[in-house]
Amino acid sequence: MISRTRHFRSVLGISIGLLFFAGLGGASSRNEIGYPRVMQGPMVGAVSPNEARIWVRLSSEYPVVVEYGLDFRLTSFEATEPVVAAKADDYTVIITIRDLAPDTEYFYRIKVNNALDRYLRDYPAFRFKTAPVVGAASGFRVAFGSGARFLDDRVQAIWPVVDHLRPDLLLWLGDNIYGDSLDADILREEYRRLRDVVGLQPVIHNVSNLATWDDHDYGLNNHDRTNPIKDEALEIFKQYWANPSYGLADVPGVFFSYRYGAVDFFFLDDRFYRDPNNDPDTTEKTLLGRAQLDWLKTELKQSTAVFKILVSGGGWSSSKGPTGDSWAAFLNERNQIFDFIRDNEIGGVVLISGDSHIGELNMIPWSDHGGYDLYDLVGSPFAQKAPDSWIERRPERRIRPVYFQGSSIGVMDFIFGESPRLIYRVIDIHGRNVWEPFEVEPGELVNGIKSWPAKVNEEERQRQENYERGHGYYETPPTD
Repeated sequence: MISRTRHFRSVLGISIGLLFFAGLGGASSRNEIGYPRVMQGPMVGAVSPNEARIWVRLSSEYPVVVEYGLDFRLTSFEATEPVVAAKADDYTVIITIRDLAPDTEYFYRIKVNNALDRYLRDYPAFRFKTAPVVGAASGFRVAFGSGARFLDDRVQAIWPVVDHLRPDLLLWLGDNIYGDSLDADILREEYRRLRDVVGLQPVIHNVSNLATWDDHDYGLNNHDRTNPIKDEALEIFKQYWANPSYGLADVPGVFFSYRYGAVDFFFLDDRFYRDPNNDPDTTEKTLLGRAQLDWLKTELKQSTAVFKILVSGGGWSSSKGPTGDSWAAFLNERNQIFDFIRDNEIGGVVLISGDSHIGELNMIPWSDHGGYDLYDLVGSPFAQKAPDSWIERRPERRIRPVYFQGSSIGVMDFIFGESPRLIYRVIDIHGRNVWEPFEVEPGELVNGIKSWPAKVNEEERQRQENYERGHGYYETPPTD
C-alpha cells in the first residue's frame, strides 16, 4: 500500500511538472528575446535652438523612442518616430528631436520596444536645454577637460563636481577613453566602460556633451595619419558621440563648428591628417591637413561671434618641443593660423586644449607680432595620474601656476550685458577653485592689445623673470 501511494505521488508530481513546463513554463511562453533595455545612456548630445540629439545603446535590434515635454512628470508629452538599433552600429542609436523652442528646458524619457525602459522607468524624467537663438547675448557655462582613464580611476570623483556645477555644455577634448589598441572591439569596450561610471550618469543624462578626440581614443599613443584603423576608429567615434556633424562631405574627420548663442566653437581633428611628430617642421608639415585648415580659415573669417573658441586635443603652446605630441611639433602651421587671425582682424579668439594631465593657463604673445595675446586654457585630467614632465617644460608664458594635485575640470562662464567677458576657472574634485579665476574681455582680444601683464599671477611673473635672467624657472632666485 505504501509503495503504491508513493508511486502514485511520483507519477502525479511528474505529470504536474510536465503540464507546468508545457503550459505555464514551457517553450510556448518562454521569453525568446530577453528584456529589451538600455545598456548605456541615454546621453544628451548636441543641442541647437530648435533641436536636440539623444544617444543611447540598446541590448539588441529594438525600436527606441524618446518621449519629451515641458512638464517634469511628462503627463503631457510628444514622441519621436521610432529608430531601430542595428548590430552593425553596436546597437547605438542617435535620435534627433525637432521643432523645439529656443533656450528652453525639456524633460525626456526612453521607450524601448514600445515600453518604458525596464531599468530607467522608475527614475524621474531626464532633462536637456536647447541653445539660445543664434547670436543671442545669453550667459552660459561650459565645462571641459580630457583624459578619463577608466583603468586608472574607476570611480572618477570629478563627475559629481561637474553635476553640481550644472554646465550647459560639457566638452570632451580627447583621450576621452584610453583604447590604446588596433582592435576596434577594444575601442568600443572602453566607451562602454566609461559610459557605465556611476558618477557620470547624471552628467550624460542631463548635460549636452560634445567631443573631439586625441591619440588614445584614435588609436595608439601619439598615433597620426598612419594609423591603420583610422577609418574604423572614426566610425566608432561617430557611433558613440552625438555631435552636430563630422568633417565635410568629401573630407572625413571629427572636426565641426558649433554656435551657442554669441559664441562659436571650432572643434579640430588633430589626428586623422596629422604628419608624424618627428618629421621636420617645414611649411609642408601639417597637423590639420590642407582641407581642414582651409575650412577653419573660412569659418573663422565668416564668424560674427563675440568669442571664438578653438578646441584642440593637443596643447597649443611650444612647451613640448619640436617633436612633442602637441602643436609644438607643428609651429609653422600653428603660426600660420595665428597670422591669419591677425591679418584678417578676427577678434575674440581663445584657445582651449587638453592632454597634459595637469590644469593650466598659458598664453602665446601674438601681440608681439602685431596681433593680440592668445590664451590657452588647458582642462586636464578628468581621471588620470599627474606627470612631473611639466616641471621641465616652458610654454611661451604661464599665467597661472600648474595644478597637478589631482583630477580637475576647466570651467568657462560667458557673461554678457554691458561688459561681456569670459571667466575661466579650474575646479578640483572637492569643487574648489585651484587659483584665482581668470577674466578676459572681447576688447582685449583685438590687434594691438597686450593684455597679459595685468593678468599674470605674480608668482609666475617672478619665475619668468628669473628664467629670463638665466636661472631655472623654479629655482630660488639668488639674493644680492
